[in-house]
Amino acid sequence: MKKFIAVLLSFVIVITSCIAVSASGRLNKDDISDYPVIMVAGYSSSSLYIGDSPETGEVIWGLNMDEVLDRVLKNIAELGIGLGAMTVGNAEIIAATLGREINSLFEKMRCNPDGTSVYDVKRVVVTADETNSANLKVRFPNGEHRHEQNHAAEFEAYINDSDIYNFTCDFRMGVEACAIQLDELIQDVKKHSGKDKVNIFAVSHGGQVTATYLTLFGYKNDVDNAVLTIPAIGGAGIAYDALNACVEFDEECLIRFIEHGTCTEEDYNWLVKAQQLGFIDDILNATIPHIFPTLGYWGSLWDFVPPEKYEQSKKDLLDAEESALLIEKSDRFHYEIYPQIGKKLQECIDNGMNISIIAGTGNRIVTGLNENSDAIITTTASTGATTAPYGERFADGYKQINDCGGKNKISPDMAIDASTAYLPDNTWFVNGLFHGMTNWDYYTRSLVHTLLFTDNITDVYSDPEYPQFRDTSNPSSAVYAEFSGCEPGIIDSSADSLVITNCCWENDVSISAIYCDGINLQFEKVKPFETLAPGESVELKIIGGEIPAVSAKSVSVTVYYTTKTLTPLGYRTQYFRIDNGDAVEKTEDFVSTEIKTPFDIVFVGPVKDMLRTLGLYEFVTMALNIVYYWINTVFAI
Repeated sequence: MKKFIAVLLSFVIVITSCIAVSASGRLNKDDISDYPVIMVAGYSSSSLYIGDSPETGEVIWGLNMDEVLDRVLKNIAELGIGLGAMTVGNAEIIAATLGREINSLFEKMRCNPDGTSVYDVKRVVVTADETNSANLKVRFPNGEHRHEQNHAAEFEAYINDSDIYNFTCDFRMGVEACAIQLDELIQDVKKHSGKDKVNIFAVSHGGQVTATYLTLFGYKNDVDNAVLTIPAIGGAGIAYDALNACVEFDEECLIRFIEHGTCTEEDYNWLVKAQQLGFIDDILNATIPHIFPTLGYWGSLWDFVPPEKYEQSKKDLLDAEESALLIEKSDRFHYEIYPQIGKKLQECIDNGMNISIIAGTGNRIVTGLNENSDAIITTTASTGATTAPYGERFADGYKQINDCGGKNKISPDMAIDASTAYLPDNTWFVNGLFHGMTNWDYYTRSLVHTLLFTDNITDVYSDPEYPQFRDTSNPSSAVYAEFSGCEPGIIDSSADSLVITNCCWENDVSISAIYCDGINLQFEKVKPFETLAPGESVELKIIGGEIPAVSAKSVSVTVYYTTKTLTPLGYRTQYFRIDNGDAVEKTEDFVSTEIKTPFDIVFVGPVKDMLRTLGLYEFVTMALNIVYYWINTVFAI
């Protein structure tokens, strides 16, 4: 199982890029702007080469899998010895082998300790004409150099491929250098297209580049709409874990990441909650010192280090004299550019631009950093929001830090305070959305299209269809619940039923049981064996209990379901904030987000520990909670 997980991790990004989905709806053509779109893609999306021209030079970025396989076969005996040493806890032998081969493979990507490139590295496509999608389709029919192709394919429902451009950069360099290159492309695209403005669709590292570009060059007013999805504006926790050799894979988060990325409707993550990928952690952490001289001086990696981790990482890993130029550039980002981003983005909005951020929340960093995130980028780094530690939430009665004109900025799960965000009124938070999964979620996909191609939405209050806080509808989540008559994630006196929707794309779902934690509500019983087709909903009336006349209190609803898959049992917990009266009094700062269902309460102490050790806890509690629900139903206990 562990080896299987490791292989899946290696290929998850490739897999997700190959999934095709259809647009969930069409925008009104009269609303669509005719500005060209620049795709500012995620980290390492640009092809690089050394030599006189791309045709005669050597492409140095883009793994050649045949070369990787040759290296593995060449070192098979040495790797075997290293794996044998792992059985007694010695990761150094295999780490030395891997380090040597990685350094050789990426030698031409190496930077000096001061952050300058050892080799004269160039981008394969640079100009507006070269990066235009229509031209790229002719020149590179296999799809090379066209970014975010699943998104782009849907964008072409609204604009021609000749109106889509693909930004490239030497991603090793610091984000300011990349932002300057983006400004250069924007000026070129304006000339090439004959338009006075552009729209920008940015992803991950592209979001950091775009936010930096807007901070430095927003005064030019060259942008109409900019949509920054899962942006690494304030860095990436995964970079800190990697640079500091403190990787500690969260295998349950990893499996959910893979499930959502591949849109599988199987549910495997609960099977591995008791397992640890310690041997992979040991290998990676032992390998990092070997490859640091090759990869560790990339300025972009240092700009990725979150502000609160930056000084210590710099002190531990960089020589003040050798790396003076690298430190100077990264210091400028951390201490001069980054602190201005919120103010500068708001100035762009005040000057007539539409700047929007869409971020994922509710996951731990997959490599170990214990913060609320989309599994790669912390929510704080993406948005500037204040978050509770992962696995905890703000206690009931929590008051947001900034007033924001009396607008609520606290998420339904009370884990996020958006009042401190870079753009409190222009940031959308999607609980459960994983990094890079925007296109696999009906809600975020539709939101992206509306924000990018129209001027219909100017803030999170423009359209009730797109509230500031929402849960993901990725098909791997199977079901989605909300209370009728209420905003998503909210419960108030207008609620008279719970609406449960099958968000799978392929499989029917049967609702097996429903439990509430923190609120005493009873719903009319689900019909045995009744199935919901993909997209179909069932509305269950509230027939007992009451909605307290309080506010600022978070509760949860857990829906158990069955599907005709290899893992037929599953559940999903969603959090709701009660907004139905005066705020409750806060008694502590943080509380655990762990839910309590009947058999979560029964299984405690040694029994719970034993089941977790055996990897059976999730399965046993799921099965028994469903049985208990139906016993309660039949005998009306």
